[in-house]
Amino acid sequence: MAHVAVVTFPFSSHAAVLLSFARALAAAAPAATFSFLSTAASIAHLRKAEAALPGNMRFVEVTDGAPPVDAPVPRQMEVFMEAAEAGGVEEGLEAARVAAGGARVRCVVGDAFLWMAAEASAKVVAKWVPVWTGASNALVAHLGTDAVREDVGDKAASRADELLTSHPGLESYRIRDLPDGVVSGDFNYVINLLLHRMAQRLPHAAAAVALNTFPGLDPPTVTAALNAVLPNCLPLGPYHLLAPATDTTAPADDEPNGCLAWLDRRAPRTVAYVSFGTVASPRPDELRELAAGLEASGAPFLWSLREESWPLLPPGFLDRTKHAGLVVPWAPQVGVLRHASVGAFVTHAGWASVMEGVSSGVPMACRPFFGDQQMNARSVSHVWGFGTAFDGTMTRDGVARAVASLVGGEEGSRMRARAQELQAKVAKAFEPGGECRKNFDKFVEIVCAP
Repeated sequence: MAHVAVVTFPFSSHAAVLLSFARALAAAAPAATFSFLSTAASIAHLRKAEAALPGNMRFVEVTDGAPPVDAPVPRQMEVFMEAAEAGGVEEGLEAARVAAGGARVRCVVGDAFLWMAAEASAKVVAKWVPVWTGASNALVAHLGTDAVREDVGDKAASRADELLTSHPGLESYRIRDLPDGVVSGDFNYVINLLLHRMAQRLPHAAAAVALNTFPGLDPPTVTAALNAVLPNCLPLGPYHLLAPATDTTAPADDEPNGCLAWLDRRAPRTVAYVSFGTVASPRPDELRELAAGLEASGAPFLWSLREESWPLLPPGFLDRTKHAGLVVPWAPQVGVLRHASVGAFVTHAGWASVMEGVSSGVPMACRPFFGDQQMNARSVSHVWGFGTAFDGTMTRDGVARAVASLVGGEEGSRMRARAQELQAKVAKAFEPGGECRKNFDKFVEIVCAP
């Protein structure tokens, strides 16, 4: 019987994405045993948010490195990565073996961020099969970091608007679009450093690589660039569609903030849904500009905004817009984007959000903040053409124009048609016998093979 360890990067939304992925694996291979490795704090959070684990899966704790109390997240990451590199992942694999009655781990399915899982896997003679949660083009950028740095040197600022035409897979992107840490920013910042090290190990240590994309989304040059250096690149995304249809973690129609019921009372394709995820957040002045722009657009809106940010909204905004808008501390994003009344998605362009928008056929207005979000926004606006990207910070006029265009203008209709073309490709890829389903079956075979 195969024993598979799924190791996650326990920060941001990574753990939830990997747990959903692991659930799909456990459902597809009921005879195998799955151990889901994360820190105690991460597991406690997942237990609150998720339904009970399937019978062939268990949680196993790995050390967090004991960061100082109330340490900022970057410091928590540094301490965790130091502990993981010092043997924390290997210790976790041993704990998984003991918890499974002595059955040794034969395969490690790891968040690609956690590059030291490659070394831990080798020590226990197990395959390492990384899961990339971001966009394929961002992975191309990270794999090509050394070459791009040699090309750009210290001229990233003065050459910011140059297209990367000499780098296969990156031809549609400007130097300014590259993820943090490739040619700009602090190369020794914890995330930038781990991504660089990950890119150095992937081509040599991975048995296969899961990609959060689907056939027909990435330009051929991106696919070719990945296949040239990585083994068994398998497009399986959007990952949230891998979950079994009976998965009880799907958002319920009776969610506590009444978002779906509120949307039921709106006309088709008229509502702007606004959400910047769990980490990105506009500055207070930009938040007020966004609010003013939504109000000026005249479009109904549903805004998922943490409650502690509500006092930063313009005076009287919530009262003035209470009939046209709904501001909630949390919204069931997948269910909202699938709703017929939603006509636009104002987003930070995090990859999970982009994929949820694509699979729902909703055009986007992107305000990227950090990481690969600028690259994702460029993809939405210039590569795939189903949305727009703000050039810098949001202004009330810019927000009003973008929202009005997406929900009512001719340009919005064109972008929606393009979004729906991609949505159809997603649906086809996930049909029985579709490419993503076949790729997932191949992935399961690789993971569970002796």
